Amino acid sequence: MSCVHYRFQSRLTYDSLQFEGLNISAGELKRQIMRSKRLKFCQLKISNAQTDEEYTDDALIPKNTSVIIRRIPAAGLKSSNRRFVGHQAGRWREPSPRADPSLLSLEQLLKTENLAEAKASEEDKLKAVMYQSSLCYYSSRAAAPRRTSASGRAQGFPAASYWRWTTQTERES
Repeated sequence: MSCVHYRFQSRLTYDSLQFEGLNISAGELKRQIMRSKRLKFCQLKISNAQTDEEYTDDALIPKNTSVIIRRIPAAGLKSSNRRFVGHQAGRWREPSPRADPSLLSLEQLLKTENLAEAKASEEDKLKAVMYQSSLCYYSSRAAAPRRTSASGRAQGFPAASYWRWTTQTERES
């Protein structure tokens, strides 16, 4: 059994691919790597690890060669890397026009307790979850009582006015 050692450019360790014969075509190597790593919707570029020579699909790669694989997005496909943006400058974006008028609006969702079973779009549900979770966090922080020790002194960080007072008295003395 012959083998080719390959690694993806972002990885540190090499994997091996076994085949019959003295060499393997670059196209066949790509197909076997894509099958073993379950890659879809991308193209692979293969280059020699020692010489940085890039192989074409019909080039023959000798056995026991080390190659570096680079993944390239398939031509014509858009990137699936999306980021959720909930609000801009403290305001929620206007809801998109709905095809189904029976769906709840964002304002109604903000008042709903069980968002999982609410009849609304996933985008509006996510916005409502983000909004409701931030309200709970900030309201609970504002209403939290100050902890006191057994001696009756307040624990935690002193107020900002205390720091101003201590730095002012240090300057005067």
